[in-house]
Amino acid sequence: MYTASNKVDNAIILAAGFSSRFAPLSKTIPKGLLKVRGEILIERQIEQILAAGIPAVYVVTGYKKESFAYLAEKYPAVLLIENRDYASRNNNSSIYAARQVLGNSYICSSDNYFTENVFVSSVSDSYYSAIYTDGPTDEYCLTCDENGRITQVTIGGADAWYMLGHTFWNRDFSRQFLTYLEPAYADPATAGWYWENIYMEHLDTLDMRIKKYPSHVIMEFDNLDELCLFDTGYCKYRDTLDLNDLP
Repeated sequence: MYTASNKVDNAIILAAGFSSRFAPLSKTIPKGLLKVRGEILIERQIEQILAAGIPAVYVVTGYKKESFAYLAEKYPAVLLIENRDYASRNNNSSIYAARQVLGNSYICSSDNYFTENVFVSSVSDSYYSAIYTDGPTDEYCLTCDENGRITQVTIGGADAWYMLGHTFWNRDFSRQFLTYLEPAYADPATAGWYWENIYMEHLDTLDMRIKKYPSHVIMEFDNLDELCLFDTGYCKYRDTLDLNDLP
């Protein structure tokens, strides 16, 4: 049921990282700006978000931040946030950079490709999207109770649902998460953490559900080989490392 308190305030797209596992392509262009099957990854995602009726999109930039500047001109609903700590901290720094706009917010990665529009304008419970793997995986695997609340997250597993794609934070989750993020940010030992590591430290008080998707809906490309399987136009760059004529 739609209520004003469930209305999504915004989407926050994390686009600050180096994407070092995607070298050498990422040395030339941030992964979120690659054109995949004829569409720029981050633009496809922005357009899906706006089509769902979400009024604002914040793009958190860092590495090659100037490459993203055109988005604010092309899409009036897009605003850019600079993560000044992207080179010294993991993605928890992008959440910190966007802390003032966290509310009922989607948190997204610029390099995801959704084969269908996963966004809606009204959401109640916080959730993390997940797909199922048959066999072993190195991903963050989820254990849930009978109501779908995430009770355990383990790095690696088998025959399990694992985190992939977007997540939604309602206002209560955002507020509570910041009470953990802000003191953690002052600790140099947390510099290498993903924001998910902070979440994992506080599963007892951070209420998040699992949202299950078929495996074909959410695509993530960790390296050039995986991208080539989805868009064969990139095979020539993998084979020749000639980046002068990207698609």
